[in-house]
Amino acid sequence: MGDNYIHNQRYQRQILLPGLGISGQQKLHDARVIVLGAGGLGCPALQYLAAAGVGTIGILDYDTIDISNLHRQLLFTPEDVGKLKVDCAREALTKQNPLIKFETFPVRLTNQNALDILSQFDLIIDGTDNFATRYLVADASEILDIPLIYGAVSRFEGQIAVFNVTDDKQIKTSYRDLFPNPPNETEIPNCAEGGVLGVLPGIIGTMQASEAIKYITGLGDVLTNKMMIYQALNNQFYTIAINPDSSRQVISNDEFLKTDYIQLCSANIPEISKKELSQLLAEQQAVLIDVRETHELPVIARPEVIRIPLSILKQKTEIDIPDGIIVTFCQSGKRSVAAAEILKKNLGRNKRIFSLKGGINELL
Repeated sequence: MGDNYIHNQRYQRQILLPGLGISGQQKLHDARVIVLGAGGLGCPALQYLAAAGVGTIGILDYDTIDISNLHRQLLFTPEDVGKLKVDCAREALTKQNPLIKFETFPVRLTNQNALDILSQFDLIIDGTDNFATRYLVADASEILDIPLIYGAVSRFEGQIAVFNVTDDKQIKTSYRDLFPNPPNETEIPNCAEGGVLGVLPGIIGTMQASEAIKYITGLGDVLTNKMMIYQALNNQFYTIAINPDSSRQVISNDEFLKTDYIQLCSANIPEISKKELSQLLAEQQAVLIDVRETHELPVIARPEVIRIPLSILKQKTEIDIPDGIIVTFCQSGKRSVAAAEILKKNLGRNKRIFSLKGGINELL
C-alpha cells in the first residue's frame, strides 16, 4: 500500500466534504504556514493544521516550557518542562502526522530577521502574547503582503481576525487599521499577570486553524476585514467590521528595520536587573515594593520588602513609603512598571524609581 493510499485514508473524512475534495487536500499539502508562538494559541493551531495535512508548517518560539504552561498548552507534558517548545512541539506533531514537514525557528522574532523568516511562508498565524511582537508581525506581514491570522486571549475573552486579504469589494485591512497605535505594555495585563481560562486559547487557536484551512482551500467565508470576539463567561460571539484607514501609510522596509518595537510599546521607567539590584542593596538604602495582590504567592519575606498592591496604588495618591531608592516588582515585570509610573507621578520626578526586570523570579 503506497503513500497515496495512506494519504487518502488519513484525510478521507475531510476529502469527502463538498467543496474540498482531492483538489482541496492537495492545496493543503502544498501550503506553507508558519505559526508564531508555540503557546496557548499556537499549540491547538499546530495540532489541527498538522492533522488537516498542511504540508509544511513552521514553528517559531524561543521559549522553554514552564510548568505553568501545561494547563493550556496541551502539546506538552510535565516531562517537557525546561525544554525548548519548538523541539517538543515538532516531536509531538511528527508522531501525530509523520507526513508533515516541520521547520523550526528557536529564535526571538525581531525586525532584523522577520522579513527573511516570514517570506518563506504563504500564511502567518500569530499566536504571540505581547504587543511589541504583535505590531512587528503586523508590519512585516503588510510589507510582505502575506495573509495574517491574528488571535489574542485575555482572562475570559478571545479575539480572531484575518488581515492582508482582499475581500470581494477589493478592500484589504491590516492590524493597524484596527489598532493604529500600540498601547503601553503595562496597560493591558498578559496571561502571566491577568490570568486566562485554560480552554479559551484552545478555542481561539482552533479557530485560527479553521480560518487557515478555509483560506487555503477556498471554503466558506474567511474573517476578512472582520474581527470575531468570543466571551467565554456567557458563550457569546460578536463580530465587528474593520475599515481601512485611508490616511495611514504602510511602513517602508527602511522604517521597519529602524523601528524599536520594544521601545514603541514600553513605558519610560528604567528597569533594573537582579545583579544591579544586589549592588544597589549593598551600596545604598533601597525599598522594594511588591505590587502583586495580597493573595498572590509566594510571599517574599525580606526586611527591605513592603507590599502595596497595584490596585491600592491606583486608588491612593498619598502613601507612606520609607526613604531610599524605590524598586517595584511583580510576577513578571509588567505591573511593576505601571506601579513605578504611578509612584513617579505621586512622589515627584526627582525620586529614583526602578522596576525589577523579570519580576519575582529574580528574587527567588
